[in-house]
Amino acid sequence: MSNLYKDHWENVYNTKKGNEVSWYQNTPQKSIDLVKSINLDLESNIIDVGAGDSRLVDNLISLGFKNVTVLDISSKSIEKAKIRLGEKSELINWVVSDVNDFQSDTKYDLWHDRAAFHFLKSTEKIKSYIKLANKLINNEGNLIIATFSKKGPSKCSGLEISQYDSKGISKLFENFTLNHSEIYIHKTPFNTNQEFIYNVLSKTN
Repeated sequence: MSNLYKDHWENVYNTKKGNEVSWYQNTPQKSIDLVKSINLDLESNIIDVGAGDSRLVDNLISLGFKNVTVLDISSKSIEKAKIRLGEKSELINWVVSDVNDFQSDTKYDLWHDRAAFHFLKSTEKIKSYIKLANKLINNEGNLIIATFSKKGPSKCSGLEISQYDSKGISKLFENFTLNHSEIYIHKTPFNTNQEFIYNVLSKTN
């Protein structure tokens, strides 16, 4: 994404508290449950893409995972997460980057993305993301990707998003097998409902 997008997210995390953004979850239970369902080894390489200051990383640490990477375009969101975790933050590999600029020698056993992918609007950026996921996810590795559903909002944080259903996700991630898909209603801190679709896929080649 352009610097314009980075500036947008830096402004969001500089001006709003954690529970003042619509995507806030005190406990990201759906993601936690789906991670548990995959039965990963605690040494598995996990990346949370577009994580912001999500609490998923706190829970991954508590579950005993030892190789966790958190990536976000906003340095302020990473800073907030580090402060929240304190000394435990040293256990995490933190990366400030636009996902489509991200480079790594590490191959991941789990790629988790809650509400980052759906901000990509152009065909070029969507294809770039998928190419990166194909490159960096291990053979037989896993992808958990959650987006606004076809009945969900058309915007988030003032930005237009792309809505998906399970068929759309399967078609885009053609080198993956869709193992599970479910609709999830997220209640925002403002007592509004947002319909997400959570998809769990495994890489097939």
